[in-house]
Amino acid sequence: MLPATREHRLLHPNTGSWHRYMAVPALVLFSLFFLYPLSRGVWTSFTAWDGFSTPKFIGLANYKEFFQDSRALRDIRNTVLFALGSAPLLNIAGLLLALLLNRTFKARTTVRSLLYLPAVISPMIMGSIWYLLLQPRRGLLAILMQQTGYEGTSNWMLSGSSAMLVIVLVNVWQYAGMTMIIYLAGLQAIPIEHFEAAELEGASRGNIFRFIVLPQLTPALKINVITNIIGSLSVFDAILALTDGGPGYDTESLSIYIMRMCYGNKTGYSTAVALILFLIILIPVLFSLQFFNAKEKA
Repeated sequence: MLPATREHRLLHPNTGSWHRYMAVPALVLFSLFFLYPLSRGVWTSFTAWDGFSTPKFIGLANYKEFFQDSRALRDIRNTVLFALGSAPLLNIAGLLLALLLNRTFKARTTVRSLLYLPAVISPMIMGSIWYLLLQPRRGLLAILMQQTGYEGTSNWMLSGSSAMLVIVLVNVWQYAGMTMIIYLAGLQAIPIEHFEAAELEGASRGNIFRFIVLPQLTPALKINVITNIIGSLSVFDAILALTDGGPGYDTESLSIYIMRMCYGNKTGYSTAVALILFLIILIPVLFSLQFFNAKEKA
């Protein structure tokens, strides 16, 4: 008897050729919305263009200007510092919440929904709400602190370090629920038999988490780590709403810098900065993919 695949080919000789053409629409969309804009952006980054006049080719001048601009280099530092604080905290908070809520108790669905709710609100709106809450003297948190006897100024936005810490914590508060949902999905995919067998063997909770839970959470870890790296390095709304990049430029991110350069009639230069940010995001993402792919194959 002929194998099923060969028999299918004999009965339907044109099926294989049609399968090749089914990828054409996806390839066209990918080229139209990614490859073409990317190639166009690379060319624009080598030009002096204000967005209206005819672009003038200037080679690597935009890139040289970027690395000679102290404000731009400070923005790289701010962006990386935010990502180093936000991405790990998001994963830690999301995993802890998932472990706590991966059990049966009353109002479990309500608690999960409330924790996830901030993630569906616009970051700009959420940043504006926290901006009002954190106002010195008249903000809700300042009033509560005054009632407890604290007489400080409670203006956390006066220095760059404290303002950056506030932005990181607000971002973690908003998106920890989204990270939690992905970890919950990973936890619920682990067969219950693995936990029962470990308990029968007398394994401690620490060993159960290390040798059973953590290895099987690798796909969820992969998704959360990569999405949090991308989101943290491209942060825009939260900083714009809370500090507008201030005080001075101490909390300005590269995304805000790109926007301001573009609106400042430096479209070619801002495109070059956007490509630099693309590379800054791409490098840790590729390393993370390689690391987690190796873990999944091990």
